[in-house]
Amino acid sequence: MSDYQNDIQAIASLKQRYGSGWDAINPESAARMRAQNRFKTGLDIARYTAAIMRRDMANYDADSSKYTQSLGCWHGFIGQQKLISIKKHFNNTDRRYLYLSGWMIAALRSEFGPLPDQSMHEKTAVPALIKELYTFLRQADARELGGLFRQLDAAEGAAKAAIQDKIDNFVTHVVPIIADIDAGFGNAEATYLLAKQMIEAGACCIQLENQVSDEKQCGHQDGKVTVPHEDFLAKIRAVRYAFLELGVDDGVIVARTDSLGAGLTKQIAVTQEPGDLGDQYNSFLDVEEIEAAALKNGDVVIQRGGKLLRPKRLPSNLFQFREGTGEARCVLDCITSLQNGADLLWIETEKPHIGQIGGMVKEIRKVIPNAKLVYNNSPSFNWTLNFRQQVYDAMKSRGEDVSAYDRAHLMSAEYDDSILAKVADERIRTFQADAAREAGIFHHLITLPTYHTAALSTDNLAKEYFGTQGMLGYVAGVQRKEIRQGIACVKHQNMSGSDLGDDHKEYFSGEAALKAGGKHNTMNQF
Repeated sequence: MSDYQNDIQAIASLKQRYGSGWDAINPESAARMRAQNRFKTGLDIARYTAAIMRRDMANYDADSSKYTQSLGCWHGFIGQQKLISIKKHFNNTDRRYLYLSGWMIAALRSEFGPLPDQSMHEKTAVPALIKELYTFLRQADARELGGLFRQLDAAEGAAKAAIQDKIDNFVTHVVPIIADIDAGFGNAEATYLLAKQMIEAGACCIQLENQVSDEKQCGHQDGKVTVPHEDFLAKIRAVRYAFLELGVDDGVIVARTDSLGAGLTKQIAVTQEPGDLGDQYNSFLDVEEIEAAALKNGDVVIQRGGKLLRPKRLPSNLFQFREGTGEARCVLDCITSLQNGADLLWIETEKPHIGQIGGMVKEIRKVIPNAKLVYNNSPSFNWTLNFRQQVYDAMKSRGEDVSAYDRAHLMSAEYDDSILAKVADERIRTFQADAAREAGIFHHLITLPTYHTAALSTDNLAKEYFGTQGMLGYVAGVQRKEIRQGIACVKHQNMSGSDLGDDHKEYFSGEAALKAGGKHNTMNQF
């Protein structure tokens, strides 16, 4: 017997127990409301979605073609429409998540207005967006089930059984969210407190980066400053303790290293003996050997192997790493994080190059054989230019004639129909599958796609509507496409919950219910 039928029987028993005072309560109506509210709390969601991620990670370990994907969403409605579309096109939500981007919270969700991605926004905006996303996803469940219940009431015979089967095997819109906690918004205690709020809102997976929290920069900008490993590991442990305290035992931690593009550190690591973790961190510093007599006022020095070494110290009071150490530092960051409680890695790179990513993963897997990555398929990359240049370089290395191309201007539309461009586009198309197979990438995400799609679609509408097309700009460019493509929100009253409200009015008031969805509702035109 299905959960739905079990709930009908359980509520019928309650009704009988409480007697005539419950005469107006319909057990099936109450069971429907329960089905439409499967997840009662954010912790219910976090536990459910953590199990999904753990299962997906195990499946990827067995078969790298089973990688996962997500798109970044900056509003609950955007996340909701994404999941409705996924269910419509693929009939399931398997291996498809949501990503919550700190960049988009800073740019779009701060009370200060648009801010750079430097952790200047309110940290409470992060759990607030998680809660908002899941509120909209749960509403999508309720809306779709409400439609099925209406179909069930109208159906007969075999059709009724088929609809009941859809209800009994309903696929929820609730999926894992990988949530960006930036550099933790303070010390380890601050990280723990914020992580708790994020988990209570529903987050099963928290992404943490190894930058200095009060110097944090977007991963694709300059000026990034990293912290010694022990500082970062304390924050990883803080997030794990938050998961365990709240009973989300399968919670997932993504350790992000920005070391590839970060040439600076704020601190010299504490080291107790040669070769320990602090000593390894310090070994990457740009130093010069000096004699004691050459020390200047305020100099900071390191003693290593009987030598005095003076790290290069900038006017900003930051210390500089040696050029060319980024990849080695990334590898050490990743190994150390996985050895100390992280589950997945995120290596922020300056370009989408499978060879570069795979080379680092190969080194990591010498120590941690099942190491796997979350990777940012970033809009900060010029994908067209990067891949055309990669194809150009490969052709040139093979001795092929590339005289028809100008490498610096391969973005030009004049090359769009060329063989080089077609090969590059095919590499872009297969990038995720190729990188999952060759570079250990378990999860592919695009951080800011819906930010860009909102801007692009608004630009197109503004150009047409305020131009010569007038109302046709909206009708032909938006509504007609919505209708023909079966976009759910074309019935915006239904999308906002009007039909759900009508159902509840009927449950509560019976024939006396004043409904909005009658024959004069213009939504009936769709």
